[in-house]
Formats: sequence, C-alpha cells, structure tokens
Amino acid sequence: MEGGKVRLLYRDFDAAVAGRAAALVRHGATPGDRILVQAEKSVECVLLYLAALRAGLVWVPLNTAYTPAELAYFIEDAEPALIVADGHLRLDDLAPVPGTPFETVERGPDDLAAILYTSGTTGRSKGAMLSHDNLASNALVLKEQWRWRDGDVLIHALPIYHVHGLFVALHGALLNGSTMIWHENFDAEAAIADMGHATILMGVPTFYTRLLGCPRLTREAATGMRLFVSGSAPLLEATFAEFEARTGHRILERYGMTEAGMICSNPYEGERVPGTVGFPLPGVKARIRDDVLEIRGPNLFKGYWRQPEKTAQEMRPDGFFITGDVATMGPDGRVAIVGRAKDLIIAGGLNIYPREIELALDAIPGVGESAVIGLPHADLGEAVVAVVTRTDPDLDEATLLESLADLARFKQPRRILFVEALPRNAMGKVQKAALREAYRGLFGA
Repeated sequence: MEGGKVRLLYRDFDAAVAGRAAALVRHGATPGDRILVQAEKSVECVLLYLAALRAGLVWVPLNTAYTPAELAYFIEDAEPALIVADGHLRLDDLAPVPGTPFETVERGPDDLAAILYTSGTTGRSKGAMLSHDNLASNALVLKEQWRWRDGDVLIHALPIYHVHGLFVALHGALLNGSTMIWHENFDAEAAIADMGHATILMGVPTFYTRLLGCPRLTREAATGMRLFVSGSAPLLEATFAEFEARTGHRILERYGMTEAGMICSNPYEGERVPGTVGFPLPGVKARIRDDVLEIRGPNLFKGYWRQPEKTAQEMRPDGFFITGDVATMGPDGRVAIVGRAKDLIIAGGLNIYPREIELALDAIPGVGESAVIGLPHADLGEAVVAVVTRTDPDLDEATLLESLADLARFKQPRRILFVEALPRNAMGKVQKAALREAYRGLFGA
C-alpha cells in the first residue's frame, strides 16, 4: 500500500492492526459495539477498520461530506460506543499501543461486521447490517470471478465509506496480498500516470468520463493494465465504446448495492455487453418479478438496523430481497438494469434520496412546493435538480442554495428551476417522469 509518503508492507500489517485493536479496547470498546467513523480517506483509517474487525466491533463508516446536523442523526440511530469524527475522537487518539500483542476476538459468520447507511423511502438513511459471512463470501467469489493473480497492483481511488471502495476494491487487494497505489481522491491525470505501475482500476462511471477527457489516455498508457471495473451507477454505452477505442480495454461493468455487496458481473472471460451488468455471481439467485429484480444469496444483508418492519417490507417470504431496480433478464441469465423503481438519484456513484432535499426546500419561507429529480450529466451520470414553486416572487436560486447549506454538498441541487405549478396526474401525484423529460437536456447530456 502506497500513498503520498506512506509505504506500508504486509509484514508490518499484523503489528499495526493489533496495536490499534488494543487502543480500541483501551477506550472501552467491547465485542459487538459500534464504532462510527467519519474520517478522510487514509491508510490510518484502513488500519483502524481492520483493527475494529479484529476487536469484534461493528464498523459504521459515514460519507465525509455529511454535515454536523446530519452526523447527529447517525449517532442517535447507531448508538456507537466510539465516534471518530470532528468534535469527537481523532484517528490520532487511537494510535497503536506499541508492542502490544492482541488476540483476535472470535466472531461467528452471522455476527455483524459493519452497518452501512443507505437511502430509504422515508428520506432518512437506514442502516444495512452486514455480517462477516456476507463480506467474506462476496470477497472470495470476486477473487475468483475477476481472476485476481500474483503481481496484481490496484489503483485505489475510491472513497472507503461505501461498498465499492471499502469491500470490493480494498477487500480484493488485501485478500490477494496485492499492492495498492493509494489515491486520497480521484485525479484522472494521476491515475493515468500510475497505470504504468498497475494492473487494475475500479471506479464509478464518472472516473471513466474524466479519463476520456485526458489526451494522455492512450493504448500505450494502459498497456500494462489488466482490468477496468465500473459500478455504483450505470455506464453509458458511448463511454464504454469510446474507452475501448482509446485504450483497447473493454470495461467490466458489474452491479451491486449496499444490502448485498456485488450481485452481478459481466464475465472476465467472455462477452462484456455494454448496457448490461452480466450474470448473477456464483451463489446468488436472481429473478424478475413485476419487472423488478429480486435476489437471494450468502451476500445478502441481515436486515435494517432496528427496523424490522422495513426489513420485512423489502423481503419476500422465500428469502428474496426486492432490490427496487427495474431489470430484464435474458434467456441466458444476463441482466440489464433499465431503471429504478425506488426514487433514487445516483450522482457520481453516490445515492441521493430526493425526499430529504424536498423536505428541506419545503421548509424554506417563500417556497410553495418542490420536486427533486436527477437529470443526465456527462460527468456525474446524474445531477440533482430541484423544480420549485414559490409563494414569494422575489425568492431566487442563490437564496435557496444558501438555505440548503446543512445538506451534504453532493445532495445540494446543481440547479433550481422555478415553475408556476408542478405537473400532476389524476390522483394528484407529482409526475417526476414528465419533469425529467422536460428538462433532460439541461446539462447538454
């Protein structure tokens, strides 16, 4: 693992993690406790994550863009024993206890390893409970499916507060004993420069559109690369085609979600069809019911934290989970995601629930009502746009955006459009599809 001036060898891992596990215990943590972490991406944060698992704790990572007001909700909901965030513990406070041996706390396959918060139908995030077996089964399957091999080097440029960067990329490299070239954030030029020393890059579609914006991205620059993986949001077929033309590599698109890790993948060996997410992974059962994809397997989460009613609502009696994604499945089992039944926006690979933003907008004096939608955006995939009616004719876009400062930056609308009335159907429901169609060219995408 390399990042800036940090160079950590695998032979030093055990002592580095053990010392931090001892520090967690010293701060009063006991097996089964939650540790909530909102910290910038760093090697130190990875070591703390591994130490938490070793001490039998439940890792609860949070997006670093969440504001203090949002953080308060997660603290109340998760009730963590330890909090690593501004105004609470710092990573430095959990520095390793030098030379302290630590015996790994035994945990069962169904014991919780992590709680990851995801958007929900109420507009408030809900915690997906992931067990050790959920994480291990998924990592082992992906190691085989994506043909991890000796000598692989991963360019790690994803955040480590959600599934893609934390469980897919990080677990894959660690399980394989691979070198990681550590990027604290994604910079296309820096990623291209590192391709000469790497074999794998995992990213969201935004990564690939930004890479294609760099003239230095050529076949020669990517000649040593073995695998480019894309996920967390749909990859445009045009991006797929242009990337192949420029580099000679066909991006491997896969499909997953917080509640189940990776679910489907285009094959490593075989046709990678643009616009599809490939086949269910070994051990995963998938079916289409009422046009929506449902899945079951060892990777499927244990339910929503302290929300048994919500868990039951999302599960079929035979154990299949209703993903909320509208999909098709070919006779050969190949899956294509064609839309989302759940009202989510995915911008830059991050899930955004419109209702939370609408509630914030509707509380602002002078706003009549609002509808938040996602519109095509060449860089982000989708961009957040609010369509608003106003009772105060002097209310402007800048004022509204300033009033939304308590929302994380990635949730804040890129544009706010004013209309006389929102379109509704005969039942009075706002027709967001009509709004998306009316403004789909807003960003020229």
